[in-house]
Amino acid sequence: MADKKQNQRQFQIQRIYLKDISFEAPNTPQLFTGEWKPQHELNLNTKVEKINEEIYEVVLSVTVTAKTGGQTAFIVEVQQAGLVGVRGFSDQELQHLLGAYCPNFLFPFAREAVSDLVTKGSFPQLVLQPVNFDAIFAQAQQQRRQQQAAQAQQGQNPAPNPTASEEPASH
Repeated sequence: MADKKQNQRQFQIQRIYLKDISFEAPNTPQLFTGEWKPQHELNLNTKVEKINEEIYEVVLSVTVTAKTGGQTAFIVEVQQAGLVGVRGFSDQELQHLLGAYCPNFLFPFAREAVSDLVTKGSFPQLVLQPVNFDAIFAQAQQQRRQQQAAQAQQGQNPAPNPTASEEPASH
């Protein structure tokens, strides 16, 4: 019986696409005449939407803000999305697939889009470092458990833990 269930498990990437993209360089061209010593801020977020019983959309949002000399040099926002088909996974396995595995495979596409936009904006190439989405997911799950435990101690009903969720992270 376990072998039959194992054979029914299926994960399939159906489509990878850009859902939204934005580049803003509010202080150009004046910024190009100064010294380039940028400070970068990276914000990541994932969102999962159930399309039907076996199809989910996972959206990885990447926002990079670069500042130099107290001025914003550029802001890049990329929403890299994927449609995935899943079948036969437990709720816990499904949450990990959608909350960690999918952002891991979407990130290189988002990283490329960010790099291209920054270069086309006439700024030095920006290559984002790899991100450990498994660690981010585990941290978010731990925080949820702590919040639920705190709510239970206060006599409140803990918030449900839906599959469609947002996992914010900053680096």
